[in-house]
Amino acid sequence: MTYADRRHAHRRTRAAVALGCLLALVSAACTGGADDPGTSGAKGTAEGPIVVASGLDVTGSGSVRQQLIEEWNRRHAGSKDRQAKLVELPGAADQQRSQLLGALQSGSARYDVVNLDITWIPEFAEAGLISPLPVEESGTADDADFIRQVHATTLWKERSYARPFNTDVGLLYYRPDLLTDADIDPDKQPNANWTWDQLYSTVRTLGLNPVRRDERAGWTTQLKQYEGLTVNTVEAFADAGVHLTDGEGRYSSSPGKLKKGLDSLLDRVGRGRVQPAALSSDETASLADFAEGRAVFLRHWPYAYGALENLMEAKQYAVNRLPGKAVLGGQNLAVTADSPRAEDARALVTFLTSRESERCLLDAGFAATRTSVYGSVPKPCWPRVAAALRPAGDAPKAEATGEGTREGQGTEARRAYIRLLGAALTEAVQRPRTPYYGAFTQVLQSHVHALLAAERPDTAAAADHLDHALRDVFAGR
Repeated sequence: MTYADRRHAHRRTRAAVALGCLLALVSAACTGGADDPGTSGAKGTAEGPIVVASGLDVTGSGSVRQQLIEEWNRRHAGSKDRQAKLVELPGAADQQRSQLLGALQSGSARYDVVNLDITWIPEFAEAGLISPLPVEESGTADDADFIRQVHATTLWKERSYARPFNTDVGLLYYRPDLLTDADIDPDKQPNANWTWDQLYSTVRTLGLNPVRRDERAGWTTQLKQYEGLTVNTVEAFADAGVHLTDGEGRYSSSPGKLKKGLDSLLDRVGRGRVQPAALSSDETASLADFAEGRAVFLRHWPYAYGALENLMEAKQYAVNRLPGKAVLGGQNLAVTADSPRAEDARALVTFLTSRESERCLLDAGFAATRTSVYGSVPKPCWPRVAAALRPAGDAPKAEATGEGTREGQGTEARRAYIRLLGAALTEAVQRPRTPYYGAFTQVLQSHVHALLAAERPDTAAAADHLDHALRDVFAGR
């Protein structure tokens, strides 16, 4: 019996017990009576707060998610049962996923709303841990305002299980000052639709050939054995026209296709081009290498734009579209299957993903999920939330350097950045959609990292081994 089957059987058992209690007129004995903390009054509706579980806010903006929760609470100050509480889970994404799976499967934690990485939706939906949106709430005009590719991450088997909260897409950051020092005019560099060949050509002109971690490289990214490596690999595969699964999550590649994808990745991160430290770098380390001049180009997420305001002078950095394909990231809000506050939880999710709330997320450094937020006349952020947010970026780290918060690039530059970000999101690609994503990403990371670390990488042999491993993973073995 699958987990979902056991879960449904458990629910039928609970329903039968509850019916027996009612027939026996001893409901108080079964529910715990008026003093039970899970119930409220004669209606039997669950007491608050509505508990939202989420990962940590990486923007350093004063916790925009917490500020949005507080705005909801102010708007429902007269209703104790509709108050909400944010619980932030520690650790990296893989650790957060394990915590949420364990908590929801065992019932050990009472979460009503979970903020899930977009890659986890199929797994949590297939396991019966989150509820599909009511049919009347799907496909509405409001849904049409979400960026199409972003909204697609909420779907599994043609049902929507969540609403897009904040999204992400790979961007290319670069150092105009270092280009100028090498007699390369940054104003003559492509201002849209870079290609990898153009980036490689610029790196050759720079004449960089780093051997040690402290030497300047053409570019850097995140190649440590964690999700960042999966993202970089999928981007390289997508550029080579290699797709690992079909729309139903079934494996659709082959050794020959995998070799093509791995060759594309090796070409991208070959010695002499990428910072040697990239093989052990995550988002924090790669951002530091870029800010401290050890890389001229950087692949990173949108929140880095705000972080750099506090780490560098405005003239020292710029941002552009990532060459080729960029992977979509982000989180979606879903209501847990066992939430006794499901109706209020759905109302909270609607508020947190509203046009005003999405603008708050963008102002804080996240990428917003709605098309209208990137338009010419977006709805403004909730005033009290806007007042509570400090400028997006890792302000505490900037203060630790003794330099304080630097002046940003200005209104026009930010408007240009927002237009660029909105355009990049409309063309982003997804990672494989599968209930076995956790196993998939671990297998991919293990094989790819070993290949990148090899003195003489053999992509044909690596592709053959990876093909066998992925066949098992996507079959659930």
